Amino acid sequence: MIDLHTHCLFSDGALVPAEHLRRVAVLGYSAVAITDHADSSSLDFIIPRLVAAAAALNPHSPTRLIAGIELTHIPPALFAELTVQARQLGARIVVGHGETVVEPVASGTNRAAIEAGVDILAHPGLLSREDAELAARKGVFLELSGRKGHSLTNGHVAALARAVGARLVINADAHEPGDFLTAARAEMVGRGAGLSAEEYAIVRRNMEELAQGR
Repeated sequence: MIDLHTHCLFSDGALVPAEHLRRVAVLGYSAVAITDHADSSSLDFIIPRLVAAAAALNPHSPTRLIAGIELTHIPPALFAELTVQARQLGARIVVGHGETVVEPVASGTNRAAIEAGVDILAHPGLLSREDAELAARKGVFLELSGRKGHSLTNGHVAALARAVGARLVINADAHEPGDFLTAARAEMVGRGAGLSAEEYAIVRRNMEELAQGR
């Protein structure tokens, strides 16, 4: 089990990185990315601390902690600059906070995040076919979300991804212990979005590829 979109107390999550990592280790995860919400005011605070946490904790954990970030509610024009800055600071996974239907995300955010080359476009809402095609061309993974509200458009995203050849991941967007997905629950998210067993197996391989680094 791998999850590449979770949050700790460096933004709006509940746990310190050590407890976060321990809880998913007990669930049998092989890797987890902490991708706290950030904008230009907090990138240089959050990412170095997650990098340091990963360096300290990974030698003592069966689950590998990956330092990441979620660029959240930033103006679309800033995505390219902040994606580069995040990688320079050490983020291994850069998530773009997509145009979920349950938050007032600025129009054009999906396109800007894809053009910037984020790794994952999270909960992209009513993603357009044109943006899905761009994600397929640029190798940006589209997320099926296990989080309440964000998951409302999973079926739309899955169908578009199938139509245009975009690649998918499944993440919890966990903020507290009860949010972490079990393997069975993650499969339920994928199958509930319309994925076949074969397509879900591909999603799992996608997660492994991203966790290992591209």
